[in-house]
Amino acid sequence: MNMSRFPWKTTALSAILAISLTACGGAKPDASNSGSAEPASKYPEKPITVVAPSGAGGGWDKTARSLTKILGETKLVGQTMTVENKPGGGGAVYMAEYATKEVKNPYILLVNSPPILINNLKSQGNSPYGYQNTTPLAQLTKDFGAIVVAANSPYNDIQSLMKDMKADPKKLTVAGGSAPGSMDHLIAVLPAYKSGVDPKAVKYVSYDGGGEAIAALLGSNADVIATDASAVGQYLKSGKVKVLAVTSTERLKGDLKDVPTLKESGIDVDFTIWRGVFGPKEMSKDELAYWEKTLKALSEKEEWKKELQANGWESEYRGSADFTKFLGEQEKLIKELLSALGMAK
Repeated sequence: MNMSRFPWKTTALSAILAISLTACGGAKPDASNSGSAEPASKYPEKPITVVAPSGAGGGWDKTARSLTKILGETKLVGQTMTVENKPGGGGAVYMAEYATKEVKNPYILLVNSPPILINNLKSQGNSPYGYQNTTPLAQLTKDFGAIVVAANSPYNDIQSLMKDMKADPKKLTVAGGSAPGSMDHLIAVLPAYKSGVDPKAVKYVSYDGGGEAIAALLGSNADVIATDASAVGQYLKSGKVKVLAVTSTERLKGDLKDVPTLKESGIDVDFTIWRGVFGPKEMSKDELAYWEKTLKALSEKEEWKKELQANGWESEYRGSADFTKFLGEQEKLIKELLSALGMAK
C-alpha cells in the first residue's frame, strides 16, 4: 500500500514512533545493570568543632587540640577545625547536652576517655548517657595507671604494699587526682580488690588533679597514689618516687621500662586509660566512613607520632567497630569495681 496516498496515516505513525522512542530513551537506567553510582558524599562541607568536655589544659583539651592541629597541618581535613571547652561534672554536663540535641550535628565531635563509662555507671552524680548515645569513631591513644610511692617509702613492690593493706586497709592513705568513684580511685583500688581487699575499706583521698596528688605524696600527706603512667616518668627519673606497678599488659618503654606490670607481680588485671573521638549517634554511613578513613590515616602520620611523643602518650588505633567492642569490655570491669565500692547504680 502506498502510504503517500494517506498523509494523515503517515503523520499518525510518525507520532506513535516518536512517543515510543522518547519513552525508551527517557527511562532511568537501572543502576544495578548500568554500573552507575550515587553521587559521592560532599561531607564535610563546613567548619568542624571538636569539644573537650573540660577546662583548658587537661587531658581532653590537649587531645582535642593535638587532633585538630595535626589534621589541619597534614591537610587530612580541608575544613577549619576549632576546639571548644565545655567543662562540668567530669564530662557529664556536656554529655547530657550532646546526647539530647534534637538535631544531631555531624560537624560537632567529642573527645573522651573512661569517664564516659564511669559517669554512666555511677549511682551518685551519674549520667544517664554513655557511649551508647554516640557513634564511637576511633580510639587514638592509650595510657595506663601507675601505683606510686615516695622514694623514701618502705615499699619496694606492689605485693608488700598489698600485704599491709590486707592487714589494715585504714593504715595507709591512698590518694588520686580525681573524685571518689572516678578514674584514679578505680586504679587505686584495682590491685587491692584483685588481691582480696575490700575496696570500700581503702582510705582514699581525692585531690584536684594528678599534680596535687603527687605533691601530697612528696609532702608525706599520702602513702601511695594512683595516677597516669605518663605523668610520673620525670619524678621517677629525678629519684623522687618509686613506681611499684603499672596497669599495662606489658612493660612500658622509656623511664618506666623497669617497672613491672600488675600481672607480672601476680595480680591478674590490667586497665587502659584510652582517649578517643565520638560523633553523634545518628551519623550517616558516609560521615562515619569519612572519619574512619581520616582518623586511620592520622594514626599513621609521622606528624601525629611526634605529637604523641611530645605529650607522653602512646598510639593505639581502633576503628569504630573495634573501639565499640572494646568499650563494652571495659565497661564490665568498671561496673565490677564500682559495684565492689558500693557506687554502681
